[in-house]
Amino acid sequence: MKCLQYHLALLLALIVALTSCGSDSFKIDGSITNLDGTSFKVILMGDSGVVDQWLNLDKKGKFSFEGHSAQPVLVSLQDRLGKPLAMMVATNGDHLKVSGDAGKPMDIKVKGNRLNEDWQLFRDEHRAFYTDANPARLDAAIEKYVRENPDDMLSTVLLLADYSDYSDREKVNALLNGINIDVRPVSLTRAIVGNKRDIRLTGHLPRLMAVNLVTRDGGFEKLQLTKQISLLHLWANPQDNRSAVIDKLKGVGEGVQVIDILAESDTMRWGQTISADPEGWKHYWAPAGPLEQDIQLLGFTTVPWFAVIDSTGLVTYSGPNVDTALSNAAAMGKK
Repeated sequence: MKCLQYHLALLLALIVALTSCGSDSFKIDGSITNLDGTSFKVILMGDSGVVDQWLNLDKKGKFSFEGHSAQPVLVSLQDRLGKPLAMMVATNGDHLKVSGDAGKPMDIKVKGNRLNEDWQLFRDEHRAFYTDANPARLDAAIEKYVRENPDDMLSTVLLLADYSDYSDREKVNALLNGINIDVRPVSLTRAIVGNKRDIRLTGHLPRLMAVNLVTRDGGFEKLQLTKQISLLHLWANPQDNRSAVIDKLKGVGEGVQVIDILAESDTMRWGQTISADPEGWKHYWAPAGPLEQDIQLLGFTTVPWFAVIDSTGLVTYSGPNVDTALSNAAAMGKK
């Protein structure tokens, strides 16, 4: 009898091992009814960069997706018109189940880990706030939750995904930095820094040691950023204020290298545009723009965009303000 129990236990363990998601990936599957068409989009920023992928429902209206992220990452499901269907947080080892009606996104359920179920509960309890055209009540509820729950990753998620008013940057900074550093991982907060702009976080500042970019002659170069202070200028045509920006960048102090990066796919006017730039400046091309894997960490969502990186690879500023970038670089140069 004991032998039979032993073999049954081994069989059960084998079944669990074969049916569970591997530790180096996460899985999202389920069904969405009343979808306009048979496809929708999944968007996330994981270990391999930004994923922007179309998924098709099978004949039974079901779907399955496998992603990779060693740290918690925000995953968004959108219909073919870009309308949000569901949002969730996933990390390697998770197996999330999604179900619901595309016409009722507030009712779409996500199960599979405690964080997403707590998020769903918060939304259910504040349903009237989520459907209110004025976001003030929802923002107030989120602020209250964040202040009362500094050790809960849901506080980070609510500020990232559901909070609206970022006009008072000091208040938002206080809310973000009031959250325990252990529950606001870079994989989530870099999205806040990028999407909300100029929001600076303490404790978790990214490091960018090197970038792989295309050179003017069409080759590839691994540009080391740990030899001196670097000021990255990301832009795209047409840039009406480029002349004014370049004039300001000419005043950068000694010991700071300016790295000029065309962050778009079109290079037709690249040579003409940079012809008046100072000699000695380094010019590179990032064909995928904000999706370029090596510069995603900067979280830029508009151009021009500036990033200051010290000689250890620490990103000390990343944002749209050239004056802030210059003052930051100047302060670094005085250290």
